[in-house]
Amino acid sequence: MAHPSQLGFQDAASPVMEELLHFHDHALMIVLLISTLVLYIIVAMVSTKLTNKYILDSQEIEIVWTILPAVILILIALPSLRILYLMDEINDPHLTIKAVGHQWYWSYEYTDYEELAFDSYMIPTQDLTPGQFRLLETDHRMVVPVESPTRILVSAEDVLHSWAVPSLGIKMDAVPGRLNQTAFITSRPGLFYGQCSEICGANHSFMPIVVEAVPLKHFEEWSNLLLQDA
Repeated sequence: MAHPSQLGFQDAASPVMEELLHFHDHALMIVLLISTLVLYIIVAMVSTKLTNKYILDSQEIEIVWTILPAVILILIALPSLRILYLMDEINDPHLTIKAVGHQWYWSYEYTDYEELAFDSYMIPTQDLTPGQFRLLETDHRMVVPVESPTRILVSAEDVLHSWAVPSLGIKMDAVPGRLNQTAFITSRPGLFYGQCSEICGANHSFMPIVVEAVPLKHFEEWSNLLLQDA
């Protein structure tokens, strides 16, 4: 959950998001080191009138500033490619959920069950109870078992949408006529909020996403209750 004046990412709630945070810190450290070096060189050159004649035409310096950027790019590219492969990997999911974007709500279908599907609308501000978040709460949450591989099939009925939950490290485009997929594992129980991240019309800001991760026993009780109501 984001907080006012927050500068960093939300707390990671999945292994993929933890990897993304580590990569962000890795890349940011490289950027800070480069920026510090460049700033030092600029200050050193401006603050003195003396010039080293060997710097103006130095073969060694040219070799260093040709090879060093290539090494830095490799140090950034290798962990980045590793994370890209991790994000695309889907191994034996325990649960498959289809999320379909509409103007302006989400519908969910648990494809492992015959009749487990529902629509998820934003709760209007006047109907919120104490403790609920404005523009983020829904009347039906997408419930998943904690620490279980879950596959999400994402599509749209009308226009482009995007199913995004920052704490899980997920942002998947919902394209009409196309089925995209991704997977995640929630590392702890809790509520994880997201929103449509593709401008989709007048009420784009009013189609939030709430993922509720619960123990497997509670998930089975929840699914059985919905199947009975259906």
